[in-house]
Amino acid sequence: MNVKRFTARTSREAMALVRKAFGDDAVVLSNKPCAEGVEVLAMAPEGMSQIERVAATAPRVASPGRLAARPAAPSSPVINPSAKSFAARTGQRSEPSFGHNDPVSGFGNEVADDVQTLAMSTLSFQDYVRERVLKRRQAELDGAPDPVYAQQQAEAPAPQDQPGVSSLNAVRQQRAQAALQAMQPRRPEPAQTAARRPLPVPPSPPVLRDEIRMPHAGRDLSAAGLAAELPDLPGRGRRDQQDMMNELRQVKGLIEERFGALAFMEKLQRQPIQARLTQKLLELGFSPALVRKLVEGCPNEFKGAQAAKGEPADETQWAANVLSRNLHTDETGPALEEQGGVFALIGSTGVGKTTTTAKIAAAFATRFGAAHLGLITLDAYRVGAHEQLRAYGRILGVPVHTAHDRASLEDLLELLSAKKMVLIDTAGMAQRDSRTQELLDMLAHPSVRKILVVNAAQQGETIEDVTTAWRAKDCHGLVLSKIDEAVKLAPALDTLIRHKLTVLGVTNGQRVPEDWHRLSAQALVQRALRSTAAGAWRMDSADVNLIFAGGPALGSSHTAAMGMF
Repeated sequence: MNVKRFTARTSREAMALVRKAFGDDAVVLSNKPCAEGVEVLAMAPEGMSQIERVAATAPRVASPGRLAARPAAPSSPVINPSAKSFAARTGQRSEPSFGHNDPVSGFGNEVADDVQTLAMSTLSFQDYVRERVLKRRQAELDGAPDPVYAQQQAEAPAPQDQPGVSSLNAVRQQRAQAALQAMQPRRPEPAQTAARRPLPVPPSPPVLRDEIRMPHAGRDLSAAGLAAELPDLPGRGRRDQQDMMNELRQVKGLIEERFGALAFMEKLQRQPIQARLTQKLLELGFSPALVRKLVEGCPNEFKGAQAAKGEPADETQWAANVLSRNLHTDETGPALEEQGGVFALIGSTGVGKTTTTAKIAAAFATRFGAAHLGLITLDAYRVGAHEQLRAYGRILGVPVHTAHDRASLEDLLELLSAKKMVLIDTAGMAQRDSRTQELLDMLAHPSVRKILVVNAAQQGETIEDVTTAWRAKDCHGLVLSKIDEAVKLAPALDTLIRHKLTVLGVTNGQRVPEDWHRLSAQALVQRALRSTAAGAWRMDSADVNLIFAGGPALGSSHTAAMGMF
């Protein structure tokens, strides 16, 4: 018998050394922590035959503890001092026998105990016990009989007169059965078990292997006890209740939405003024959210031609006054070219940022001179993109500088710090492009104020997405470009009103600088109300009912944004 000691940093490395030396059937005698990490004593599987031969030829020695438990025995033989246990001879600690008894005589055999101690390795025994514990836990949760106990009753061997152990597999099986029998509590009678068995509960989610813990003595293994010990594993009943509550909330929201739409449509049928105003605003391109909020505050009657000065004559004039009060413009303050400072024009591709930059630069140079103006371009993506601004710069007599990164931009800003106005032209990017965030980070300079350029001819949903992606609320203001191409100006004004954005100016052509204008809120609203829908885009009362019946109610965010109505 050859016993070797293996040391490693972890148990996994130590077991790898054991398998490399003795193979997969190696017998692990003990493992304990040491200065190097973990110490494992192991032997080759051939050493078990030597232990079996010694067990067959060694004389039987009575155990003192078992002799005390059997007072009827005539007299115990004298214990041979030289017949020590294997654990005592090797100087190692012996593993517990888990209450294994000799089925014939009841006396313990020290060599047989050592055989049972060394029969199963520690790791395989732990895996075996974990599997049995999982089966018992699942049976307790399902309210079924204990499968391990039933298997032990069915596989209980008859008493044998053989003094030793026949094979290694038999020793392992007896060792595992004895360990499980010692670990499980005494089971009550079947009648008492049926009387005290708790109601079956739905099975809990499976427990991971690393979460399994050996049950302590006296711990309640019933379904109620497991539910109390595992509060973070909700049962199927709790999940079903949560799903039902979610469905009820959805149904409640749907009912409220439908009833709100029906009530609004019924109100429109009773009030023709509000119905006409709703139909007109929807035809112009205003969103249903803003239309509903606007119509809720509309008066029920107007005096028409007999109205006093300053009072609205009809519902259209009343709506124009309300929209004008809620549309913010920069008409009362100084013009953008008179303010001075560093401005960066940002926006999507093709909205007219370069042309708008040239228009503002020309307006500034006409009033203050080209010597006080600085031009910077960041558009290095398109082929020859900076040449367009350079052409405008040559006309104005202003050099155009190119910045490729944030460091070069900061250097140019420091170089042009003495200029009264510095305009930065940026590259056009889609609002969902990943480079949009990089451009915004590049312009995150304390002295740079961003101006968002929006195409007024775009759809309302597109303008909404653009203002959100480019962070319009953090910008100094907004420029509406291409209003001469827009059939409906209402979608753009709708977004500006709901997000409370300031209009710095508008452009309506390619001429520099003639097509740069500052319009008042009343002028923009009147321009939006003058546009008319043609052909298939006209709307009648049935279409109005269809829109409000299928669309969601006005959200809380829109209500807060339009609190001035």
